[in-house]
Amino acid sequence: MSSDAERLVNLALYLASSPRAVTAEECRAAGLGYADGQSDVAFIRMFERDKDALRAAGLVIEVTSDGSTEAYCLDADATYARPIDLSADELSAMRAVAAAMADDPAFPFHSDLALALGKLVSDVHQGPMATTQADDDTSAGQGLNARALAEAVQMRKTVTFNYTNAAGNERRRTVDPYGVFFREGVWYVAGRDCEADAIRTYAVSRIADLDVNPRSPRTPDFERPDGFDVREHERLPFQFGATAVDVRIRFEPDIAWRAESLARGRGSIDRLSDGSIVWTVAAANITRLASWIVDEGPGLHAVEPEGLVAALSAGLRSVIEAHG
Repeated sequence: MSSDAERLVNLALYLASSPRAVTAEECRAAGLGYADGQSDVAFIRMFERDKDALRAAGLVIEVTSDGSTEAYCLDADATYARPIDLSADELSAMRAVAAAMADDPAFPFHSDLALALGKLVSDVHQGPMATTQADDDTSAGQGLNARALAEAVQMRKTVTFNYTNAAGNERRRTVDPYGVFFREGVWYVAGRDCEADAIRTYAVSRIADLDVNPRSPRTPDFERPDGFDVREHERLPFQFGATAVDVRIRFEPDIAWRAESLARGRGSIDRLSDGSIVWTVAAANITRLASWIVDEGPGLHAVEPEGLVAALSAGLRSVIEAHG
């Protein structure tokens, strides 16, 4: 093991085993691998780099301060997952899902996924992972931006980027990123739009010229609000846009069971006496919603408003004319 790697491991173990928060000087004196006779400036610079490296590896290091001195400890609950025991069938299913993502250029964590999966299936004799995902410059760009945003979320660094909305208008945005999530082939970032002073959600595929604040790279630019849950800010594909209206969609009785999973907690679900379900939800893009209904059908019907019914009818007529 190299001296740098050994020092990082020693520091991680020291923070994990300490019953209390420890200062930088205590770490320096603990024989973790910091050179004797090293100047204070050189030590602090190396110590900060080491903390950043541990955080990048997934360790959550908490910082406390008494006003003059900082101390550090490992947040075990945030760092370590609970032990899990997966059956061979569950491992196979997980491997099948991961295979479609591990080499996908749109997935920003393919190398991390491959390492994690290797640990999970080391005792299961399986063939190599493969994917039919085509290499795509746009997908690769989305993946790079998603990874950069995920790192900015972790380090709590403000980002700026050009964003093109659904109407084709481009605008420079400054955002404190609180979380990223993946939905139907697209990555999204949710965070505080600094100009609007409100939480917004942005599709990473519409982001260009992303910059992460380079100033004070070891100092957070913002604090994530207590209790923030990125899942509360996930949007369905047709909910992106400036103005939203309530729409109603009916699920026939034989597919009513799909309503809750498709709704993803958005809107309200009403069960009718004939066994069908009417879903009321906000939609900002009626054309996209009409396409979504076709994609998820048959058995889904637009009820209102009239604009949605007309858009769905026009779309279906176009399909019939093209393939009739």
